[in-house]
Amino acid sequence: MSIKYKLALDVMSGERDPLASLDAAIEALKNDDDLQLSLVGDENIILNHIPNELLSRIDIVHTNEVVSMDETPVDALRKKKNSSMRLAVNLVGEGKADGCVSSGNTGALMANAKYVLKTLPSIDRPAFMKAIPTKGDYTYMLDLGANSTCTAEQLYQFALMGNVVAREIKGISSPKIALLNIGEEEIKGHEMIKEASALLEQSSINYVGYVEGNDIVENKADVIVTDGFTGNIAIKAMEGTIELMTSVLKDSIKNGSLDESASDGSKFALDIFKNTIDPRKHNGALLVGLNGIVVKSHGSSDSYGHYHAILTAVNEVKKQIIPKLTEIF
Repeated sequence: MSIKYKLALDVMSGERDPLASLDAAIEALKNDDDLQLSLVGDENIILNHIPNELLSRIDIVHTNEVVSMDETPVDALRKKKNSSMRLAVNLVGEGKADGCVSSGNTGALMANAKYVLKTLPSIDRPAFMKAIPTKGDYTYMLDLGANSTCTAEQLYQFALMGNVVAREIKGISSPKIALLNIGEEEIKGHEMIKEASALLEQSSINYVGYVEGNDIVENKADVIVTDGFTGNIAIKAMEGTIELMTSVLKDSIKNGSLDESASDGSKFALDIFKNTIDPRKHNGALLVGLNGIVVKSHGSSDSYGHYHAILTAVNEVKKQIIPKLTEIF
């Protein structure tokens, strides 16, 4: 017998919301009969957009209050207690949803989630973790922006959490864990990264040492650990490079002097390229380390990206990531 599960979806906070999140919700419901959603936002907009045949699988938490993208985390936490973001997180905290997804202000989501759900007992800080496309596979990377600075102990905790997620989601008994550094040699890097490396060498996980930025896509590790400042720059640089390459390829096809058959072949190659490394297919960063599932979708993403963020949350629920983390921490 299949198991029903419910996600809370903040449909108001993204740059293209509410329609982008609502279209993603419709797609997710159509593709997964076991999924139920609590849609948090303007009730009239939601009812006018969701098809009648799907209404039985949703409930609506009405609010017109939204956290803006430029709002400080403190103001969002103290002054926007009825925002769509906060109410979605509350549903997880109250046990009314198995997880939540929001495409809103990253700092505000971090603050609200940490305040409502708290961290796991032995975890100092949660971290944003997501899948990064690599050559023929993907790797997980954390932190991607929750913590601009980290201690060696916190990086060690990130590695332990990443190990659990990779093991459960990728189905690998002993995932390869690496630290992102400016070189692979032991003498490279600052003292904090060296201290984290020493902690990992003494642990029971499969620590494979340092990797450099250009190694992220080389399948040298299943999990790559770094601080949020470095991780956020790295992931955005990768996404920007993908957009640049896609744009250049499109312009080359459009403006090139190719005959029809060559042009068709180039378009086919471009489609394969886009489908393989499209960042939207890997949208959805898990805020790992909390006592509940919270997934951050890219704020500017379209419905296709938000749909994949929902899939990320569904995966975490199905694999029972929180109970598995709780066993360790």
